[in-house]
Amino acid sequence: MAVRKDASFWDAETEGHALLDITVGELLDRQADRFGDQDAVVYRYPEHGLDLRLSFRALRDRVDALARGLLALGVQAGDKVAVLATNVPEWLLLELAVPRVGAVLVTVNTNSRREELGYLLRQAEVHTLFLQAEHRGNAYLETLRGLVPELAGADAQSLLPVASKDFPALRHTVLLGAGGGLPGFDAVVRAGDGVPESTLRARQAAVRPDDVSQIQFTSGTTGAPKGAMITHRGSLNNARLFGFRAGFRAGDRMVTAMPFFHTAGNVLDVLGLLAHGGTLVKAIQFEPLKLLELVQAERATILHGVPTMLIAMLQHPRAAEFDTASLRLVLSGGTPIPVPVLEQVKARFGADPVIGFGMTEASPMVTGTPSSDSFELKSATVGKPLPHVEVKIVDAAGVAVPHGQPGELLVRGFGVMKGYYRMPEKTAEAIDAQGWLHSGDLATMDAGGYIRIVGRIKDMIIRGGENVYPAEVESFLMRHPAIQQAQVVGIPDAYMGEESAAFIQCREGHALDAATVESYCRAHMARHKLPKYVRFVTDYPLTPSGKVRKFELRDRLLAELKERA
Repeated sequence: MAVRKDASFWDAETEGHALLDITVGELLDRQADRFGDQDAVVYRYPEHGLDLRLSFRALRDRVDALARGLLALGVQAGDKVAVLATNVPEWLLLELAVPRVGAVLVTVNTNSRREELGYLLRQAEVHTLFLQAEHRGNAYLETLRGLVPELAGADAQSLLPVASKDFPALRHTVLLGAGGGLPGFDAVVRAGDGVPESTLRARQAAVRPDDVSQIQFTSGTTGAPKGAMITHRGSLNNARLFGFRAGFRAGDRMVTAMPFFHTAGNVLDVLGLLAHGGTLVKAIQFEPLKLLELVQAERATILHGVPTMLIAMLQHPRAAEFDTASLRLVLSGGTPIPVPVLEQVKARFGADPVIGFGMTEASPMVTGTPSSDSFELKSATVGKPLPHVEVKIVDAAGVAVPHGQPGELLVRGFGVMKGYYRMPEKTAEAIDAQGWLHSGDLATMDAGGYIRIVGRIKDMIIRGGENVYPAEVESFLMRHPAIQQAQVVGIPDAYMGEESAAFIQCREGHALDAATVESYCRAHMARHKLPKYVRFVTDYPLTPSGKVRKFELRDRLLAELKERA
């Protein structure tokens, strides 16, 4: 056993899996040769005129054609290529083509607005931007034209570079889709026809496993967004090892709507299935009915979604109409999942839930539960560290705490990022001199090495000098048979310093009132953990990756309290 007897410290194990010392491009070549005509990617949207199936060999050919197009644009090793789009096929091709030529993929959240896009283009020194014209009312192209007025004279038929005063690194902007007056994706691919295959092979041969393959920007909730530099070696090994832990098999078919701009979408899904010889059945965006249709039509063996997605699918009025018997695994994480929801997943989908915990800066996964673990373990913990990963839980002095005692979770291993791009001070704050990545998460580790996330250091509520961990209270609330989800936040209080507020979503057909919730909590929970405020909601404000925006809940209640006062 890797856990130390006297402290919350997990010494890395291999579990019989060696680390691969290859690049993303080399992984694609290996798997194309190995799996050939097997499906690698499926987009099944006949209702939108999109019905795409690519074998592993065809995927490599498409990626190579695009990679030559990038070379025709003048993209050099180390140049930054950003993508602002939903889960369209072009995004997937770019994810594999950009690192193939030694360039760096920069992911852009589809919820980004003008200020955020401008910051990212400048901070990441983006050379080429691929973007959709708009999505759900967010006019990306219009925003870009406002940021880069020099595009006013752009020729849609020309790939000549742009010269931007405000963004001196920016050379090319390419539109995914029709119209808009900018060069299109197909024009880039056509431009690659004039680039010899030998030129691409020489460029690919110069790429090294420890080179940066992606820059993933954090949310920026505690300051300016930071660009985490993730390597070929870190991301592909992370995806492969998490796949081993979860139980991926060659020939698996995964239905997923996880966004490509998130590591869950482009590392776990894309690289995970590539590494294990599985098929990616991709949803362009999350729609519960569409995912149910895809599971049935494509005989999916794996479903991947955050808890809010799974709940929406389970509760869809037409859920019972679909045959989901092909499913073997359901991947989830991000927030605690109560046992009743895990039981529903097993009963309705016939699949074993797999729970994981990760962070962008770790490439991303740190822990995972084997599918054979009990529902109690999966509900209360996020599993044990992955192979080749060290974890310790420490106090404020950096000393590993006893088993079961909360402290900050630290990670060390192959997946730790190279740092934040152009932010050496922030990098030094995140990664200490011994190579430990400080997660900012509060966690406990038991004597078996299982880790339980109890909250974020910045989210911890201090009520009258007592620590309250929101995740602990949320997990308890969701054990109530009438409660579907619960989110707990801290609210300033003149006397106690902080009080907690619970935002509760009831199960369909159930109703509660604040007094009932208070009685339930008082009977089973220490007094300082009791939520002072209880509010009922029908849904939660979410990020594009499906996580709850707790600050919006907090602001909503503060506004209500201010109005009452």
